[in-house]
Amino acid sequence: LAYEATRNVRVEEVTIQTPVAETTGVAISDPRPLVVPILGAGLGMLEGMVKLVPTAEVGFLGMVRNEETLQPDIYAERLPDDLSNRQCFVLDPMLATGGSLIAAIDYLFARGAVDVTCVCLLAAPEGLAAVDAATAGRDVTIVLGALDERLNELGYIVPGLGDAGDRLYGTV
Repeated sequence: LAYEATRNVRVEEVTIQTPVAETTGVAISDPRPLVVPILGAGLGMLEGMVKLVPTAEVGFLGMVRNEETLQPDIYAERLPDDLSNRQCFVLDPMLATGGSLIAAIDYLFARGAVDVTCVCLLAAPEGLAAVDAATAGRDVTIVLGALDERLNELGYIVPGLGDAGDRLYGTV
């Protein structure tokens, strides 16, 4: 998924001196891409992403559902203040209703990001449609491992894998 997500990462030509001759290659452009896992389940996807793009900068967003409004709230963030002209890669294993992913995308664009690629292992059609509607007109790409059947009445992906964070940290 990381390979597919970074297919359009911005690069620039650089001059390289080999033992035989000078040639032209490519390097990732500045500003460096920003990889943003959604805490905590997104951390399970971080290692693979930074292995593929070791020069990327890493930031973090912690999100929780507000039990009164049922909307996602950001409880922690560790990002550069200015994301002007940045390509951002959001890591969130499960795209269920789309609420937290939409909030993360909105937050990154509000800070100046120019394009956001979301990397998700599983999605429900309802969540994918919600993200698509909420991000119309913005440069947003979603890279999925699989699209499951639907959401159940509790907002869980069916058949799904259960809670990604619980699986990652062995709390099931």
